[in-house]
Parts: sequence; C-alpha cells; structure tokens
Amino acid sequence: MIKKYSPQMVDTKIFIDDIRRMIDEARSTVAATVNTGLTLLHWHIGKRINEEILDGSRAKYGKQILATLSQELSNEYGKGFNYSALTRMIRFAEVFPQKEIVATLSQQLSWGHFVILIALKEPLQREFYAEFCRISLKSHRRRLNRTSYQSRHRHCKPDLYGI
Repeated sequence: MIKKYSPQMVDTKIFIDDIRRMIDEARSTVAATVNTGLTLLHWHIGKRINEEILDGSRAKYGKQILATLSQELSNEYGKGFNYSALTRMIRFAEVFPQKEIVATLSQQLSWGHFVILIALKEPLQREFYAEFCRISLKSHRRRLNRTSYQSRHRHCKPDLYGI
C-alpha cells in the first residue's frame, strides 16, 4: 500500500523507509520470478535432453551429443550450462517428473535447494527435506516481514543522512 503525503506532513525518515520498502519488495518479487523461470527452464532442458537425446538411457551416442551440447551452450551462455550442469538438469527432470510440482515448489525453493534435493537417493528423504526447506523459508520470510527490526533499527541507528 502506498501512503500519500502532503508536503507539510512528510516525515522524511518515514518517507525514506517507505521508499526503501518499495524497492525491497520489488527486488524480492523480481528475484522470485527469475528463480521460478530459471528453475522451470532447467527442468524443461533436462526433460527434453532425456526424452530426445538420451531416450531414457545413458547410451554412448547420447553422452557424445550431451558433451557437444554442453560445450556449445557453455560457450554461449556460461558455465551454468556445462556438462555437469546439464546432467543435474536431466536428474532434476527424472526426480521431479511432474511439471506442476516443479512449478509449485519453484515458487518456494531456489535452484540451489533443488540441486541438493536431487542428490538425495530416497524419495521420502527428498520430500522431507523439500518440506523442511519450504517451512524454513516461510518462517524466515515471516521474521523478515516483521517490523520489529525496522522499528528497533530506526531508534538505535545513528542519523547517517543528517535528516
């Protein structure tokens, strides 16, 4: 919610804090959107490689194409698409075969969380840690959204801006 101020009533410190909050919220929204997009991209790449190149198996031919693909992509897009990154994407699509689940979880977990989860062997272990990460992130967000830090910080912080 954007507060409206008349020029006579503006408390500069509150005004600056509101602007900071707007910037932080926008950054957070953008980061979440980018994370979801990249996570889904990684899933789609892994699924497509597995279905069209590897055909569900680890044939020598498929590995050669994967090596060529990784070299081409990493030259153009960086190390996020090297051989080991592509194999993680393939594993990701194998471990999480349903796009809907990936789409839902990617709104709450980062690609880094998924990398950890796909390394786990047992499905129940993955489910447990996915839920643990999800709950942990929610509690961190709740703590960060509380205003107690901001109000305490406002009272203890020296006036750096001379305002």
